[in-house]
Amino acid sequence: MKNSMLMKSGIPLFIVLIAFVAAAVMIKSRKPPEQVPVEIPAFLVDAKAVNAEQVSFIVKSQGNVVPRNKTGLSAQVSGKVVSLSDAFIAGGTFKKGDILATLEQDDYRTDLKLAEAELAQAQAALQEEIARGKVAEQEWRSVSSVAPPELGLRKPQLAKEQANVKAAEAKLERAKRNLERTKITAPYNGIVVERNIDLGQFVAAGSMLGTVYSTDTAEVRLPIPDSDLMFIDIAGQSSESAPVSLFASVGGVKRTWEGKLVRSEGILDTGSRVVYAIVEVKDPYNLNGSHPSPLRFGQFVEAEITSRQNEELVVLPRSILRLDNTVLTVNDNREIDIKPVEIARTTAKDVFIRSGIEEGSLVVTSAVPNPYNGMKVRLPGDEPVLSEAAESDTSKNTDKVESTSSEGGN
Repeated sequence: MKNSMLMKSGIPLFIVLIAFVAAAVMIKSRKPPEQVPVEIPAFLVDAKAVNAEQVSFIVKSQGNVVPRNKTGLSAQVSGKVVSLSDAFIAGGTFKKGDILATLEQDDYRTDLKLAEAELAQAQAALQEEIARGKVAEQEWRSVSSVAPPELGLRKPQLAKEQANVKAAEAKLERAKRNLERTKITAPYNGIVVERNIDLGQFVAAGSMLGTVYSTDTAEVRLPIPDSDLMFIDIAGQSSESAPVSLFASVGGVKRTWEGKLVRSEGILDTGSRVVYAIVEVKDPYNLNGSHPSPLRFGQFVEAEITSRQNEELVVLPRSILRLDNTVLTVNDNREIDIKPVEIARTTAKDVFIRSGIEEGSLVVTSAVPNPYNGMKVRLPGDEPVLSEAAESDTSKNTDKVESTSSEGGN
């Protein structure tokens, strides 16, 4: 009974022991897995060949349109306003020489007549004194052979009458000028900004009658940053004016006007560190049909100044330039070369490179994480580089597929 019990309890233990032994033998006899080195494929990048090109920079700025000449009209004589031109009203346009206002002329016509009468009297007195001098000379020679003295010939009296004639002529000229000054004439082609007088109003000499602006030429005062001064020639005041395009929205429509960069104010503003350039626009109010639409004074415009200085530069997208002023290129061995470059100018979209990149170099245009010199890359269209094991594995798979295909055909 005891023996049967021992056998029943010993058989399971024996089986477990045999299982442990078998497992140990299998573990010791197992071969380690074959270790294949991990192949890191070359990083795929986009690149393009670059070449230098002739670049003419455009400097952008903005400013307000102002007249070249603005004048406050004032009266040179006093009087009552008796007439006003229809054009002498705010917004009215006029031509050079147009009579804008007329003052009462009666008193000045009277002064003119008095001046004419005084001149006639002085001229008559002069003629009388000339005749007296001739008579005195004849009488002196009839009684004496000695040369007559100047007093005897009445020469001082003659000089006095001549001076009286000149004084009378001067009064006449002034009377004519004062009469002419009762007409307020336009000094140039322009537009009325403000009128300060009205009919029947008495104005004194020196009173302000109104304000007018010239419409022959408009000016735009453009601030040019110090960094952009090298791209436009304003310091030399050259005779060849740089072309300038002006843009503004009028009634919801974008308009364009052409002007010329004629000069600068010649002083660097100490606060903003800019130089103000002056752009001229002829016939801004389009009175002669020079522009598609009028360019009114006070209009805010954006400006693009085209530089006349051309330079051979490489132009790339702004995103290609790295923070340390370097550019990624690909050499003939399909390796990354990090090139430091000299920057001529950068804009929001483009970077202009003066040196550091050779003609025909391949510049990387795609993002490359953590690039370094000598980093292996490949370009679209390049054959992938495989290890020997990968190539043999590929050939085996190909043979298997071919044999399978042939069997299926049979």
